[in-house]
Amino acid sequence: MTLENIGIGQITGANFRVDERSPVIKPFGGALAAADPSVLTPDLTPDGSWRLFCHTQFGVYQLISPDGVKFEKPQKVTSRAMRPNINFVDGKYYLFYERTRSLAANALNLVNIVKWRSEIAVKTSADLINWSRSETVISHSQKIEESERGVSISNPFLLRDWGTNRLYYSCGLTYIKDCGFCEPTYITYAESENIISGYTKAERPVLSPDRGSDYLNLCCGCLKVYRLKDGYIGIQNGIYEKDGGSRSAILLLTSADAENFRFEKVLLEPGGGGWMNQFVYASHLVIWNNELRLYFNARDTADMIKGRECIGFASAQL
Repeated sequence: MTLENIGIGQITGANFRVDERSPVIKPFGGALAAADPSVLTPDLTPDGSWRLFCHTQFGVYQLISPDGVKFEKPQKVTSRAMRPNINFVDGKYYLFYERTRSLAANALNLVNIVKWRSEIAVKTSADLINWSRSETVISHSQKIEESERGVSISNPFLLRDWGTNRLYYSCGLTYIKDCGFCEPTYITYAESENIISGYTKAERPVLSPDRGSDYLNLCCGCLKVYRLKDGYIGIQNGIYEKDGGSRSAILLLTSADAENFRFEKVLLEPGGGGWMNQFVYASHLVIWNNELRLYFNARDTADMIKGRECIGFASAQL
């Protein structure tokens, strides 16, 4: 079964529960965060294992699991990289990601000494072991990608729909005061017939901050869009202010055209005093047998030094 075989009503009616074994990945290798999971189910890998791609401040890593729960053997795929999106298309793997400047430059951006600058890049592989050199896919050309903190083009997510490659991405930077760092302001997309080049950007964003929204009153975070048999869903983590502090929740959106989205419900909210206490962030939805799994990362507290980001998953039975 694939997501394209199920209907919107099955998703809107699903009751996602955080698996008690979460978090399944904690920060490793001296990092403060393990974030932005992107997952391959066993039917899409050479050896029938689960593969999860994520980032730390040191780059993008690949981890292996026999069951999608116990992940081990972190392998660095590339440095100067964040927010991966892995895809298997016609026998080849495409890893899109946000390519940044050096770790030192990124650190100086936190104190606003050096301006942030990033773009979308891609690496390809036939076996998930050997990877091509990075190629730039989307770079700066629009005003919405700019802010006083620099230029940000991030959170790529590929939707292949009726012969067209549509790459959703976040752009712009909104400073989150209690965190001490920025989150993406807008969400937009670009399209191409070629999966790694020739992308034409949309004229306007598909999602913008909304001061009147309970879950989108600061900025937009990221968006993942999936085609179902009767339309599209979007899974977004909005960044919002509540009770004097910032928060992030994972929201379910629906759409008839993958451009105009309607809020349906909250899938996961922060709270509880543990690893998900203040922020529930970027996610990736997969289906395996009759189970939906929503992998996501969460953060316990806004404090830039004390806070830790871990990866877990919520599941729902179809």
